[in-house]
Amino acid sequence: MCGIAGIVGYSNTVERKNMLDILAHRGPDGEGEYVSPDGAVWMGHRRLAIIDPEGGQQPISNEDGTVWVVFNGCIYNYLELTQTLRRRGHRFRSYTDTEVIVHAYEEYGEDCLKYFIGMFSFAVWDEKKQTLFCARDRLGVKPFYYWQDDAGFLFASEIKALLAAGRIEAVEDRDSLQEYLVFQTVLADKTLFKGVKKLLPGYYLLLGKNGEIIKNQQYWDLNFNMDFDHTEEYFIDRLRVLLEDSVKIRLRSDVALGAHLSGGLDSSTMVCLASMLNSTGESLKTFTGAFDEGPEFDESHYARLVSEKAGTEYLQVNPGSQDFVDLLPRIIYFMDEPSAGPGVFPQYMVSRLASEHVKVVLGGQGGDEIFAGYARYLIGYLEECLKGAIEETEGRAQYAATLSSIIPSLPMLQQYVPMLRYFWSDGLFESQEKRYFRLMDRSGGVKDIYNPDIFCDGVKVFKEFENIFSGSNAGSFLNRMLYFDIKVHLPALLHVEDRTSMAWGLESRVPLLDHRIVELIASIPPVIKFKGGQPKYLFRKAVKNIVPEKVMERKDKMGFPVPLHLWFKGSLRDFACDTLLSSQAKSRGIFNPEALEKAIVNEKDFGRLIWGALCLELWFSSFFK
Repeated sequence: MCGIAGIVGYSNTVERKNMLDILAHRGPDGEGEYVSPDGAVWMGHRRLAIIDPEGGQQPISNEDGTVWVVFNGCIYNYLELTQTLRRRGHRFRSYTDTEVIVHAYEEYGEDCLKYFIGMFSFAVWDEKKQTLFCARDRLGVKPFYYWQDDAGFLFASEIKALLAAGRIEAVEDRDSLQEYLVFQTVLADKTLFKGVKKLLPGYYLLLGKNGEIIKNQQYWDLNFNMDFDHTEEYFIDRLRVLLEDSVKIRLRSDVALGAHLSGGLDSSTMVCLASMLNSTGESLKTFTGAFDEGPEFDESHYARLVSEKAGTEYLQVNPGSQDFVDLLPRIIYFMDEPSAGPGVFPQYMVSRLASEHVKVVLGGQGGDEIFAGYARYLIGYLEECLKGAIEETEGRAQYAATLSSIIPSLPMLQQYVPMLRYFWSDGLFESQEKRYFRLMDRSGGVKDIYNPDIFCDGVKVFKEFENIFSGSNAGSFLNRMLYFDIKVHLPALLHVEDRTSMAWGLESRVPLLDHRIVELIASIPPVIKFKGGQPKYLFRKAVKNIVPEKVMERKDKMGFPVPLHLWFKGSLRDFACDTLLSSQAKSRGIFNPEALEKAIVNEKDFGRLIWGALCLELWFSSFFK
């Protein structure tokens, strides 16, 4: 886990040191750089030392210095790959996973990516070929941003490092801003900064020596070819084996390691498996967050139950409203772009706690997107089943469940009645694309507080959504929903995971997002993995003897709720007013000040109007002044 940056072209007009300095929080253990013999290529690195702390300094080269790499992430199967590459004649100078990338590239070229199990973004300069090979992991755990024009190419782990190069003027992208207000993230390869792009998960770039892009190539995608040859019991056994192996290889570390623990099924599974597979002889440290405002903001009793069963050392932080005021501007700065919900705040606080004790944490991120854990999947399928029952088409392949079989799962929707009311208020039985867009569209309640000019092209936003939603070979509605979430919603959550951990020099590993697990689940027929409309049906079957029964039986899905609506009625009102109603905020032409002032006073329980506006204004303040 580190920060990387690089330049191709631009002569000597880029502030290299500024780029590295701005990434110091990602790599507090050292820095290094490489300059090609002709000076046309520069690559820099800030290091967080996890594997081979003494011998893994970057950039790292091959034996004759013709191939160089800067790398952010972890290749978990590096031991096995090292053995294979040694047998093929490659000589290693270190025991780090970074050097594996160099020799795998020498051996397999661009196909080296198919051999890596891990999270990664890296750049490889090939002096003989005069090409730069840049890649990002399959699910987008680690970030990679770039800027390219006629003069050259810049890349970095964070957008702020690109801005620090002195070549780019920060300009907001209004099209991307509209997408952000609809989805709380930006689609495709765009960012909120005009001209700054992100390398998509599962893609690589190949560039020439002047920074021209030769290839922007997808090397991995979800394949929904259904496996009808195996039984439910086979899939459960196979999933259990992969879960254990995924956790086991992610326990490889030369420094102290712990785990996030929320008390939910995903993180509880990770903690129980990690404790079971931990061979160090020391108790695992687990880190939990909660709020003091009431039981609806505190699931720590479940986390303590898991900790007791797993035999971990339990540590907890309880953030307050003053922490929010003091730290939110800093959090938005680390984020580069506002994204996702207010859970970023407690996640940042828990990461700070963890960084005081360990350098690596495991987490349960990705379980909802991979195993169909969100209520919206059930809501979407309820309408499909109703439609199928009316039209007598329930027997077709696109239905994961029938109306009669889905009934036992419906009580979990009790807390989602407002969402159901909104979802069914318009467009009932329209196309799957339009129905899922309605479930994912977060702009309905926020338009009043923004300048209407921002929402200028809803047709274009829907088209961007549709291109992704319909971009796979998925035949069922469930798999199409999962595909969109894995391509859009999951990377937004991983953006939060990366920034909140790296802000404290902490490496976060996410075992559920091992691509072997994701590929397995994609191949399982929906009638098995979403049996009877039960969220995480197969996952629950696979871990039922691992996680405490009380956690398995939970129906109160919380997702780290923040008591913002309570704080905005009291201690945070002045902070919100001072930030959002300032002359600077009004001058941007983004908000409708009158409507915004009313919204601050009348924020609904668990509403996100003020949260979203605060994040946007603090983002402008951090990067545009």
